[in-house]
Amino acid sequence: MPTLKGQGAPLTDTALLFELILLLALTAAGLALFERLRLPAIAGFLIAGALAGPGALGLVSDPERVRVLAEIGVVFLLFEIGLELPMERIRELGRTALVAGGGQVFMTGALVAGGSMLLDLPAAPALVLAGIICMSSTALAMRMLSDEGQTDSPQGRLALAILVFQDLSLVPFLLAIPFLADHSQISPTELSFSILRTLVALGGVLFVVRFAVPRILNRVAEARSPDLFSLLALLIVLGSAFFAEEVGLTLAVGAFLAGVAASASPYAHQLFSEVVPLRGVVLGIFFTAIGMLFMPTTLIEHAPQVGLYLIAALVLKTGIIAFASVFFLGQGLRVGLLAGFALAQTGEFSFVLAEAAVQADLLSPSLYQIVLAGSILSLLASPFLMRAAPQITEWVSHWSGHDSVAPLGEASPSIPEDRVVVIGYGPAGQTLSRLLRSIDVPYVVLESNPNAVRDAQKHNENIIFGDATRPTVLRRLSIAQAKLVVIVISDPLATRSIVTRVQLESPHAMILARTRYVAEVDQLESRGAAQVVAEEFEGSIELVARVLEIFETPRGAISRFTQALRDEGYEAIRSPAALPMDPWLVELLDEVGTEWIECPEPFPEGQSLASLQIRARTGCGVLVVEREGVTHPNPGAQFSLAARDRMLVLGDQQNLSKLHTLLADPLSKNVIEK
Repeated sequence: MPTLKGQGAPLTDTALLFELILLLALTAAGLALFERLRLPAIAGFLIAGALAGPGALGLVSDPERVRVLAEIGVVFLLFEIGLELPMERIRELGRTALVAGGGQVFMTGALVAGGSMLLDLPAAPALVLAGIICMSSTALAMRMLSDEGQTDSPQGRLALAILVFQDLSLVPFLLAIPFLADHSQISPTELSFSILRTLVALGGVLFVVRFAVPRILNRVAEARSPDLFSLLALLIVLGSAFFAEEVGLTLAVGAFLAGVAASASPYAHQLFSEVVPLRGVVLGIFFTAIGMLFMPTTLIEHAPQVGLYLIAALVLKTGIIAFASVFFLGQGLRVGLLAGFALAQTGEFSFVLAEAAVQADLLSPSLYQIVLAGSILSLLASPFLMRAAPQITEWVSHWSGHDSVAPLGEASPSIPEDRVVVIGYGPAGQTLSRLLRSIDVPYVVLESNPNAVRDAQKHNENIIFGDATRPTVLRRLSIAQAKLVVIVISDPLATRSIVTRVQLESPHAMILARTRYVAEVDQLESRGAAQVVAEEFEGSIELVARVLEIFETPRGAISRFTQALRDEGYEAIRSPAALPMDPWLVELLDEVGTEWIECPEPFPEGQSLASLQIRARTGCGVLVVEREGVTHPNPGAQFSLAARDRMLVLGDQQNLSKLHTLLADPLSKNVIEK
């Protein structure tokens, strides 16, 4: 009868079946509760497991019985990470990921390892502990940034770059564990051969999966069998992990390499959809099983050590990211701190690394309990730190006197009173600056990205480097003399802060702000923005306009309708979907108005206004005919039309629709129906 490795427990054992069912129930309960509380799901799994484990209620007396099965979750997690590894985004974030991510991992690791050894921890466990603390939770950090609307902000992009480097660092960390475990038992020569053997095995596994996996996927896809594809997905994940372990690597490394190889296949998205549901289940079981190993008494018995762990994971890591942002990338302190707070926790890969270290006897039971306690607390604290991050960042920036100003540009001593201040030099800021330059309106651009400032100054752009959230920067710009301040940045937190600062420094200036999200409109208007352009609303309005065009609604009517939506503060769009649209808005589409209509090509010759009977057959009045740039106002009945003539006509939606039908078939004498 099949047994679990090393346990001798039959899979048909009723007790084991009960424990698996209980494990699934706890996993679901932990996920449901923590999702409702908007807390990290991983922490929910861990706490649910801790409550059921021998350290608390004792519902599961021996977590090791389900641990082997739960470890399959790690295999699926690593395969998924390799499968959706954003190679194009890695190239895009290359320098930022290498500099900021590499700096964070190296400095955090060095300080944690050095401090641990000063506290008499042996070198090998100290290095493992450093690797554990270096890691952050990709799932949690990206979710928090998304909830706060900061994914595309400077701090969001910096956090993503660091997370990418951290994820890629896991494989070297896992490969290093066997050498750290054996370093005191083998000679330097044996260690060298062991490293060489590992590199050869790594290259062999990568070679096999790189050439075999995409070809197998192609053959199976040609069979057009969904069931076969699902079976193959499971086989690739588990088979690659097993093969890697057989040649001396780990299950996780093999799964990661298989995921990277499969990502090159055109069927990667389908493979991802097959794997993710299984990964979610077994990964939840994995974290719940890890939680069962946690002894809550550790919080009391090792409180000082848990406190030091939290200081390293929350404070030290945040400070290092801020340091790297300012001194390595030249970005503002605010950006670095906000990115650091988003990554101030240990994540899913920390548990993977800790489990591998425990299996290699690199972490003692007490140290492992400290890691579990500190990791759970850091995950629970992370959402609260994220919410408090803007206030903490403001206080630290004020206390440090760091106004994010660098000598990359100086404000002009002679400042026109009617100038425009553009904050942000992305696509919108660049387009606006070109327009202002073309119509000779004085302006200055303020940008917090030093690279963008340097590039713009090469083209003689009137741009200054600085952080607009700082009052000192705004005063140096003489913001009080600005006629208009346009804020076009992708950071909602910074946008709110800038609107407030500008309103205080220059109450008379008109503030025009762009935001991506609907929820920001009221907040920005209450802080002093005269007008707020919401991308979500504008996208909805543009979509409505395109639909009306397809149904041949006159452009004039569409223009009146869309302008009314904006004048009403997007109220029609913000209203509940169950409410009908105000009738007066709909009536705008039926009002009489003017519209430019072009004669199609080809168009029969000799067709005059009289022969076409435009007024009689459509109800439209022709006001102007434009031909090759020459206008003919009030054309007579005998005026002949030609292809590509443009007519300015007067009529309502029904009249204009009839005219379109007539021009499409001018020789037809049929009565044009409604």
